[in-house]
Amino acid sequence: MQQHVKRSIDLASDMDKLLSEAIERGDYASTSEIVDEALRLWSQKRDNFGYTLAELRALVNDGIESGPGKYASIEDIKAEAHRQL
Repeated sequence: MQQHVKRSIDLASDMDKLLSEAIERGDYASTSEIVDEALRLWSQKRDNFGYTLAELRALVNDGIESGPGKYASIEDIKAEAHRQL
């Protein structure tokens, strides 16, 4: 089991209200649970989901070089999804 460390933080009142509302709705059991999830997401974003900046740039370039997509619009994508279902 992972060791827990107690921290004290200051929040803007609107952020505190969001935390309280999420707990009251039952979305989360505690403030700690919300902060844990927020920090996990922040860490993933900060770490570029495991990609280096060079790898992300290469992926973007690959996408650009691959040319236009198969479908021209979101309606085309939805129609194809319905067809496949």
